[in-house]
Amino acid sequence: MADTITHPDARIAKLEELFASLPGLGPRSAARLVSDLLTSRRAEARAIKDGLEETLARVHHCPRCHTLTTEPVCDFCSDATRDNTRLCVVESVADQKALEASLSYRGGYFVLMGRINPLEGTEPERLGVSMLLQRIHQDQVSELILATSYTPEGDVTAHMIAGIVRKHFPEVRVTRLSKGLPTGVELEYADVASIASAVFSRR
Repeated sequence: MADTITHPDARIAKLEELFASLPGLGPRSAARLVSDLLTSRRAEARAIKDGLEETLARVHHCPRCHTLTTEPVCDFCSDATRDNTRLCVVESVADQKALEASLSYRGGYFVLMGRINPLEGTEPERLGVSMLLQRIHQDQVSELILATSYTPEGDVTAHMIAGIVRKHFPEVRVTRLSKGLPTGVELEYADVASIASAVFSRR
């Protein structure tokens, strides 16, 4: 019952509700976080507010890889040392960061910002598939690496993208990260050694 009790102040209660709606936070942890920000961590609260306002005013999808950036082109796409003939497709920015942390990959990225889920209305075009095809053409990609998670939605997404790419670019080698990654685990939660092994064992 304690989780359902709301703060008597409407503004504070609204803050608790907003924080509780974020992934990984429940009503109790949200209430504690709001309390800390309004009392002992007011400087951090102001910094978060200012950072959000500035970032929200500038953030957009990178025109090349679809990730989030506040610059005209993201750091990955502006790095001339990366091998853009290899393109790795990931579901999220978190997956992109996890793969980069494994130090096993130095090619380009394309971030879907989701995965196929008809029940939630997530169809191929919402994932930027046409933008992906344009990137493959522009960079003369020779290998497309599918790094979607080994979940039902991740499998459907990988199968769909592989089919579309093979139809438009039959010369492109389409691979997927090795199943050394645990089934049902999303890429961002895998350890870097497992990710590196999956990259090197892709097929």
